[in-house]
Amino acid sequence: MAVLYHNPRCSKSRQALALLIASGNDFSQVLYLRSGLSKSTIHDLIARFEGEVSDLVRTGENEFKQSSISPRELCDAEVVCELIQQHPILLQRPLFDDGISVYIGRPPENILISSFFIQG
Repeated sequence: MAVLYHNPRCSKSRQALALLIASGNDFSQVLYLRSGLSKSTIHDLIARFEGEVSDLVRTGENEFKQSSISPRELCDAEVVCELIQQHPILLQRPLFDDGISVYIGRPPENILISSFFIQG
């Protein structure tokens, strides 16, 4: 099943949610700031993301700026996994997982290329 990793306080995330609801297809939401993310989930998202692993990290957040991680280290999936697990706020949002690939919804229309919409 398709999953939206959603932050209700984020306007882009709310816009992606509206696109998914309008599709009429079944999906679930993960409010990752409340529930956190397991290492295995983060590794799975990284493995199926078709961009640079560093793109999954919100480097403008204070949690990143206060970490000892340099932007150069973000090419390492394990570093990114640890960072996001410790600080879920650093996960780029919204993130949409159609079960095959993972997309960053910035802009929200980026998720429209997903097979979720094509097959829907």
